[in-house]
Amino acid sequence: MRRSSLKKITALMSPVAAATILLTGAAAPTSAAPRWNKKERRGAVDPDGRQILTRIGNAELGWNHFAGRHNIRKCDLLNIPLGGKVDKKSGANLEYRGVASNRQYGRVTIVVKARYARKTDDGRYDAGKGNKIGVITAYCKGMQKCPNWVNQ
Repeated sequence: MRRSSLKKITALMSPVAAATILLTGAAAPTSAAPRWNKKERRGAVDPDGRQILTRIGNAELGWNHFAGRHNIRKCDLLNIPLGGKVDKKSGANLEYRGVASNRQYGRVTIVVKARYARKTDDGRYDAGKGNKIGVITAYCKGMQKCPNWVNQ
C-alpha cells in the first residue's frame, strides 16, 4: 500500500471515530465516584469521644440528602441523638436515636446513621486520608418526612 493511500484512510477514520464517540457517548469508568461536597457543615462529639461530622454531601448522603428528603433543616436537631450512646453498631456503621418533643404536637424519634470510616460500605464515597464520612442520613422514625415543628 502506498504512503498517500494510508494517509487518506487515517484522515477518513479520525472523523468517523470522532462521530461515533459523539453519537454514542464516551463510556465513563464504572468506578467513577459520585460528586459530593465534603465540606463540613457541623460536627458533634459522641459520649465515646468520636467526632461525627455532618458534611454538605449530595442527594444520597449528608446534609443535602436529609434536609430535603427527610425535612431535617436544623443542625441542633442532630445533637439530640448524637449526644447519647450509640444505639446500634455494625463495624464502622453507627446508629444513634433520640427523642424530640413538643407539648402541642407530641414526640418523634430522630434517627441518625453515620459512617465512622474513610469510605462508605460500597466504596463509592471517600472522605480522604485521615477523614471520616460522618452522617449519612437523619430522619424521623416511622415517617418519610419529619413534621415541620421539629425545625422550630
